[in-house]
Amino acid sequence: MSLACACDMTLAAESARFTLAYTKIGLTPDGGATYTLTRLVGLKRTLELALSNRLLSAEEAFNWGIVTRVVPDNDLIKEATDLASRLAAGPTKAFGATKRLVQSGLAESFEGQMKNESRSISEMVRTEDGREGISAFLGKRIPNFKGQ
Repeated sequence: MSLACACDMTLAAESARFTLAYTKIGLTPDGGATYTLTRLVGLKRTLELALSNRLLSAEEAFNWGIVTRVVPDNDLIKEATDLASRLAAGPTKAFGATKRLVQSGLAESFEGQMKNESRSISEMVRTEDGREGISAFLGKRIPNFKGQ
C-alpha cells in the first residue's frame, strides 16, 4: 500500500487488496505510508487502516483515492503499458512542472499559487513542446512532443 500511495497514478486489478499490516506483526508503517496515506484519506481512515490491519478491496481503494483506476485482472498489464506509453509520448516537461505545481499548491496561498502558475506557464511557452502544442492546437492537429 505504501508504494500505491506514493505513485502519481495507480492502476489496480479488480482482485487487488490493500493493507497496512505492520502493526499486526508488531511494527510500524514505513515507505512513507504515514505521510502519503494521511494526505490521501485523512487522519481517521489512516489510523483505522494502520491499527486494524483491515484489507481494502480495489474498489474501496479507488473510492478512498488510493488508486486512480480499477481494471479487470486480465487487462492490468495492457492498461498500465498503454498509460505509460501515453505519458512517455506527452509533454514531459509540462508534466513535471504540473506535478510540482500541484504539490506546492498543498502548502501555498491562492495568491502565491497563482503566481507560481503564471511563472510556470511562462516557462512552458518558451519550451519546444510548448510551442509545438500551441502550433498543433491552432493547426487542429495532434502535437508531436519531444520532451524539449
